[in-house]
Amino acid sequence: MKSREAVVLRILELAENQNITINYLATISAVPPTTLKNIIYGHTENPGIVTVAKLCDGLEITLKEFFSADIFDGLEQEIE
Repeated sequence: MKSREAVVLRILELAENQNITINYLATISAVPPTTLKNIIYGHTENPGIVTVAKLCDGLEITLKEFFSADIFDGLEQEIE
């Protein structure tokens, strides 16, 4: 699994856990809905740490909490 895919799955997991829609997550995070949908649908290769940090703010979690999920364990380094 690529890191981008792991980030997408983590975003979807957290939204589901908090019982919120992707559109609502975009609103509470001050991330344009099109940006978030582009990340989720794979149109954005690198969502960027600033965007992930904004999503974390909206979800009221830290970056550490975002990335301390099993899905990120064992990801291979991606060198391109």
